[in-house]
Amino acid sequence: MNIKEIRPPGPKKARTRTLLLLSGGLDSLLAGKLLEEQGVEIVGLTFESVFFEPARAIVAAEKLNWPLILVEITEEEIELIEHPRYGYGRNLNPCIDCHGQMVRLATGLLPRYQADFISTGEVLGERPKSQNRQSLGLVEKLSAAKGLLLRPLSALLLPPTRAEELGLVNREKLLDLAGRSRQRQIELAEHYSLTDYPTPSGGCLLTDPGFSQKLRQLREWRGGWLPEDIEIIKHGRGFLETDGLIVVGRQQEENERIEKKALASDLLLALADLKGPLTAIRFKDKNQPAWSQLLASAAGQTALSDDQLDIFDHPLVKKAALLTIRYSHSRSAGEATVILLSPARGQSRKFKKEEWQPYF
Repeated sequence: MNIKEIRPPGPKKARTRTLLLLSGGLDSLLAGKLLEEQGVEIVGLTFESVFFEPARAIVAAEKLNWPLILVEITEEEIELIEHPRYGYGRNLNPCIDCHGQMVRLATGLLPRYQADFISTGEVLGERPKSQNRQSLGLVEKLSAAKGLLLRPLSALLLPPTRAEELGLVNREKLLDLAGRSRQRQIELAEHYSLTDYPTPSGGCLLTDPGFSQKLRQLREWRGGWLPEDIEIIKHGRGFLETDGLIVVGRQQEENERIEKKALASDLLLALADLKGPLTAIRFKDKNQPAWSQLLASAAGQTALSDDQLDIFDHPLVKKAALLTIRYSHSRSAGEATVILLSPARGQSRKFKKEEWQPYF
């Protein structure tokens, strides 16, 4: 867990301060505005991992002038999806365990940020599996935050929290929202002049069926999950081969992300004369002597003898080169040249159409 203060909270300014789990979605914004209306000082707390990003929360905190703390939890999330206590949703999303972990981490930060309780935008019954009455109770149990977790939007339907009992928050001014209808939230958004809020869709890749399938395949291939593998398969078309991973960018944005997420030990390929895919190659076992020699050759650190393979003779590299052409505009040409960009630019090979045709 790594903590970064995007908008530092500073010393406590009001009688009551809450750590608000801020996703940037409408529900968490409304929860914060409801409490702020009672004079509660809001400090936003958002989370980041390879599965979800904090961009919406950062934008929201800036608009509403709320302090914001960012907690990076990739390692914790990977451990969670490997061993979820309460199972998964429809895909590889352990929502109950994940929410419980976030609240537990928030609980540990209460003293550090002089906060009195935790608040969230959860609405009873809004999500059938992860926000029913039993699940909300399990989240509190997992987090060891008994009495410290306030859900302002559904508070009147739930037992009073310590903040309400101590008079830090006026329970009568909290709400009784329940179910999947968004009508009351939309009315509240108008009341608080909240505009340009995101639609209520999950920002977590673990809820995506296609990405969850990629993760399952990656676990079978690698025998587990490494953050750097997960990062790069989020972008482009991935191919899991016996001895390595190939990721082909299909548009400029994917190319840029692949280049950014590539490791120093990865090979990067592209077309020599035309715009097109950027392809990353990641060997499964980078400590293998053959791969070390290949990298040294690619970097120009050693000269190849006559009986050594050119880098494009390596089966993994050759397939990556052919896939680079297959996903480019050159696929209809008679021949195309692929060049090595990293670890050292220069080596290239010309391929003929019949070589990449099998990949259609």
